[in-house]
Amino acid sequence: MTSENRSDLIPDTEKTNFIRDIINEDLRSGKYTKIITRFPPEPNGYLHIGHAKSICLNFGIAEDYKGVCHLRFDDTNPIKEEQEYIDSIKEDVRWLGFDWGEHEYYASEYFHTLHEWAIFLIKKGLAYVDDQTPEEIRINRGTLTEPGVNSPYRERSIEENLELFERMKNGEFAEEERVLRAKIDMASPNINMRDPIIYRILHAEHPRTGKEWCIYPMYDFTHGQSDAIEHITHSICTLEFENHRPLYDWFIEVLPVPAEPHQFEFARLNLTYTVMSKRKLLKLVKDKLVNGWDDPRMPTISGMRRRGYPPEAIRNFCDKIGVAKANSTVDFAMLESCIRDELNKTADRYMAVLDPLKVVITNYPENQEDWFDADMNPEDPNAGTRKVKFGKELYIDREDFMENPPKKYFRLAPGAEVRLKHAYYVTCTDVIKDAEGNITEIHCTYDPESKGGSSPDNRRVKGTIQWVNAKEAVTAQVNLYDKLFTEENPDRTDEGKTFIEYMNPDSLTVIKNAKLEPALKDIPNDKAVQFIRLGYFIKDKDSKENALIFNRTVGLKDSWAKIQNKN
Repeated sequence: MTSENRSDLIPDTEKTNFIRDIINEDLRSGKYTKIITRFPPEPNGYLHIGHAKSICLNFGIAEDYKGVCHLRFDDTNPIKEEQEYIDSIKEDVRWLGFDWGEHEYYASEYFHTLHEWAIFLIKKGLAYVDDQTPEEIRINRGTLTEPGVNSPYRERSIEENLELFERMKNGEFAEEERVLRAKIDMASPNINMRDPIIYRILHAEHPRTGKEWCIYPMYDFTHGQSDAIEHITHSICTLEFENHRPLYDWFIEVLPVPAEPHQFEFARLNLTYTVMSKRKLLKLVKDKLVNGWDDPRMPTISGMRRRGYPPEAIRNFCDKIGVAKANSTVDFAMLESCIRDELNKTADRYMAVLDPLKVVITNYPENQEDWFDADMNPEDPNAGTRKVKFGKELYIDREDFMENPPKKYFRLAPGAEVRLKHAYYVTCTDVIKDAEGNITEIHCTYDPESKGGSSPDNRRVKGTIQWVNAKEAVTAQVNLYDKLFTEENPDRTDEGKTFIEYMNPDSLTVIKNAKLEPALKDIPNDKAVQFIRLGYFIKDKDSKENALIFNRTVGLKDSWAKIQNKN
């Protein structure tokens, strides 16, 4: 702590929220001269969009205030933690555009210090070994309206507690046979203060410390002390930890910690049609209800990356929803709107046909070839153009043709004329059907004077449709993703259903025989594109040269923009 005023570190930015206001005041008052935040995930699952909000907040604050943000893994439960999760978390944070540099830490690095502090509490008469069963501890803890009951082992002598805790560490007891509890107040109105467990026995090998320990500190005992060891200035947590703050502060007050961090809580991100519980996401994966943690329908960062969500859009989304003190739920359409806004600026345009219907241009010369210039991105004047090859045989989307169209139908129909994008005007002259009456092919004539899609005589053609050259097209599988749940709040319990029962049976539609421009075969896997009139897509990581797979990131229709315009 210092009295030096560091107002010069306060960024000149329009970003504002109650946490930044606190930091600004701390700098003006001289409480801190350098801001240190941390993002402390438990490596027991993959990160989701809610974690992205915390990542953007903690790393963003450190970046704006010329401070540092630590990436710390709170790895206190070896039963649930895996190296796979650690690796995925690091990949997600980097992908979002943040870097922790040399500041990568693990709570397991502090196990020896935490163990010494547990002994310190015992010697101060502030911790004791409890022999009660987990069920007895739970019952005797009391309720929100009734105080807890002191453990019969609460008044053990310091010497006996030290001996028993040493024997716990040496592996002499079975799991759940004994625990170490802080001695605070069993009548506290805050249940977290009713002699919380600070160490439990786990005969499990730890990913980093191996078999060195068979007792492990609880999260509440580890979290604040890790913040203190790392000299974190602002420990930013979500609102569910608000009731844990008195315990956080109690440990900081009674232990010989090297710093005194303070915990601040903000509202977690809740999205419609989404579950954010790691436990529930793990169930989806374990029960094979989705295709892994990076299934594009999952709200995990890895799933969103595979689906084609750009990191810039997720960061923009986190900025837009802001940082508040009260929980609320954000419409999923707002996230999709941010995705469209970003992709509209950056995604190159290509033509694709998802349900191909063959078109033969009967008056187009057999050996003629036409190449047309097509804009890569009309939103980006520097994007340039590409060449697309026209031919006698084409594919159009089946939904762009109707044999008996209603009024105000402006796509292709018998006798109707449409513009083939970038190419020519064509008119349907004949419909070919199989023995069952299914349309298998349509015949058209083209107007040579309409080359490039222009009208030689100013006649109006209202319909413009995409196409691909039948001889040049590449075949691909296209995965069309929708929301994973049909219910806006799949966590609801008032109907007696589990969240699994709200899963959307149509969350994935697989199209096996889509026809695409040949240039799409060679684009990188992480290159987002727009299929004209169809939406934004990205090549899947499992895609191969002879087995292309594209995932739909988001459609073109922006319902959130319409909602905003109405307001």
